[in-house]
Amino acid sequence: MFEQLRRRSRSAGLPPGSPEYVGDHGGEPVSIEMLTYDAGQAEATTPKRLSECACFNDGPGVTWINIDGLHDPGVIKQAAEVFRLHSLVVEDIVHTGQRPKMEELPEAIFVVLKMLKYNEDERRVEDEQVSFILGPRYLLTFQEHAGGDVFGDVRQRILTGKGRARAQGPDYLMYALIDAVVDNYFVVLERMGEDIEDIEEQLLTAPSPVQLERLHGLRREALFLRKYIFPLREVVARLEKGGSELVDDATIVYLRDLYDHTIQVMDTVETFRDMLASMVELYLSNISLKMNEIMKVLAMFASLFIPLNFLAALYGMNFKFMPELDWEYGYFTVLTLMACSATGTLLYFRNKGWIGKKGRG
Repeated sequence: MFEQLRRRSRSAGLPPGSPEYVGDHGGEPVSIEMLTYDAGQAEATTPKRLSECACFNDGPGVTWINIDGLHDPGVIKQAAEVFRLHSLVVEDIVHTGQRPKMEELPEAIFVVLKMLKYNEDERRVEDEQVSFILGPRYLLTFQEHAGGDVFGDVRQRILTGKGRARAQGPDYLMYALIDAVVDNYFVVLERMGEDIEDIEEQLLTAPSPVQLERLHGLRREALFLRKYIFPLREVVARLEKGGSELVDDATIVYLRDLYDHTIQVMDTVETFRDMLASMVELYLSNISLKMNEIMKVLAMFASLFIPLNFLAALYGMNFKFMPELDWEYGYFTVLTLMACSATGTLLYFRNKGWIGKKGRG
């Protein structure tokens, strides 16, 4: 989060609408994918230049243009010219710290959300900004970097003619893509839940500072998830309410189901946050309990040696006239007395249930 703020601060002072990329991905070549389809056919192409997509709004079917990579300012400026995008919209696309939101433009709908992935190697959640621009017969998507997304099943359904995507408009396509993003949230949350269960088991058996550090990491990720998911509910709710000619009434039914999915995700995130907070308390309680057990053992040892120290100190005094000092069996009597004192103390502890089997107390 703080790294994102530092990156954002580097663009301070620039004029409004400056397409200055703010993100941590770069170096990969920008890739373009164009998918055109109607009820009868579908064709996928990979144009090398955005100028080849200039006819995206001329065909009778639906055109989906996906751009992977936002770090090249030349490509972004060209996209703004070809797709006639407002400079403020372009700024929101390349400033990847945007809050999920929806804006109604004069001839389009602009949506920003976060696509999440779980990094198995580093065991953390990674986010990527995805922007949607919905037009009358087209959908533009801008992804932060190349290297895979969660839209593969949607592409496959369109190319193979399965499902209802081909018979619907671009509004249904945007719904299907957002639904794929939300469905992937469940995958990320499931993996995160497995980590929480593992740490919970370790806390009950052998709590350690390593687990506490991991707990704080999970709490931080849960906070980020809440930041990304809660605004998405508002986005879907606005789309579901309709009011835009670009969203068909038939698609609103599916958006209601998508809204239910976002509520489920939010409930799961809140549950995880509560669990993690209680697990931190469990860790502190276990540490306190172990400390109390250690102090209890030390206190019992101290109590055990108090009468022994008294006897040793009593007969260690340098007085000349002490009757027991000249007694033949004095030494053995004192040892026996010490043994009886220690045994009596241990029996008292046992009767109280402080050691061994718990007594009646």
